Amino acid sequence: MYEGAVKQKRKFPQKVMDWLGVCSKGVSPLIIFEDGWVDHARYIREVLPIALEYGDQVFGDQRTFQQDGTKPHIHHLTQQWRRDNFPVFIDKDHWPPKSPDFNPLDYSILDEFAPVIYCDKVKCKKTLIEEPKRSVKKIRPEVVFESCTSWTK
Repeated sequence: MYEGAVKQKRKFPQKVMDWLGVCSKGVSPLIIFEDGWVDHARYIREVLPIALEYGDQVFGDQRTFQQDGTKPHIHHLTQQWRRDNFPVFIDKDHWPPKSPDFNPLDYSILDEFAPVIYCDKVKCKKTLIEEPKRSVKKIRPEVVFESCTSWTK
């Protein structure tokens, strides 16, 4: 059974986590966590600096950073790190959860990304890591732009 890009073949499958940012100019570098889940400390250490650097390169100070309400995102140390480093961000108390209008990556971009992941090619952890790297390159720029444009309305 397929649901998005999830296909379970055995009782205890290998797992990786991915992080991808999106903006009206494209997608950020894909971050793959090969060895497990991400807590707030790892998110601060491994994701936020890349998001900050990407935003600086693409927009300078003319951007607003937002994310969803997962635990690493709403942790008070994560919130403080963003206050200290991002020019503008939407904090956890001002973001409506699970809204397709406000989370373009979770809805429009995932709908674009998931179908181009070939789950049948994933036979081991190596291909589980390689397949998202290949597939992220197939996200069409016009879909990214349109989803971000609808967000700003």
